[in-house]
Amino acid sequence: MKREIIITSDGSTTIHLPEWNEQYHSIHGAIQEAYHVFIKSGFEVIKKEAISILEIGFGTGLNCFITLLETEKNIDYVGIEAYPITKEEVEKLNYVSVLKAENNRNLFEKIHEVSWEKKHTIAPHFLLTKRKQFFSEITDENCFDLIYFDAFGARVQPDSWTEDIFKIMFTALKSEGVLVTYAAKGSVRRAMQTVGFHVERLPGPPGKREMLRGVKLSA
Repeated sequence: MKREIIITSDGSTTIHLPEWNEQYHSIHGAIQEAYHVFIKSGFEVIKKEAISILEIGFGTGLNCFITLLETEKNIDYVGIEAYPITKEEVEKLNYVSVLKAENNRNLFEKIHEVSWEKKHTIAPHFLLTKRKQFFSEITDENCFDLIYFDAFGARVQPDSWTEDIFKIMFTALKSEGVLVTYAAKGSVRRAMQTVGFHVERLPGPPGKREMLRGVKLSA
């Protein structure tokens, strides 16, 4: 499928899929969306010094990079991606410059250069494992404090937003674990609730009225 780099409203890049009219990040601002949905509404609510994170849709590595920049906590980060982007696409992404993170350019490059299926030390406090697999193939149980659920939208990939997938997410989370997503559709909320999540509607990022956060409450 054809992929092309475009500029979003906050000046940061994303990847556009013309065939689906879908983007990896919000056209209203890739970096703004990442901070609002995944850092402010997800990462910052986890009050632990060591945090395990599962990202559903590793994509451009933006969420991973921002998480790395934003904390000195010990992070064990797992990114799931069935169709990794290319080296040429990585080189066209402008996140380092827009984030004014030139001193950490090597870390963004390392995130993309390290091999798949192995755990790597990106920084002294940040471990990264990239796994090339479909979301339905995830078998982790009680492993993660936080899930960044950043799959393509239900309009183009409805199979990623089913009860079956959210059951996998629920199982992968530890007790009191949190899942955050930019999505706010009623069908998504109901699927999350059906598998056991306590679901909150939160104010959305630029361009979206609402987003969802689910918590795996203790039994």
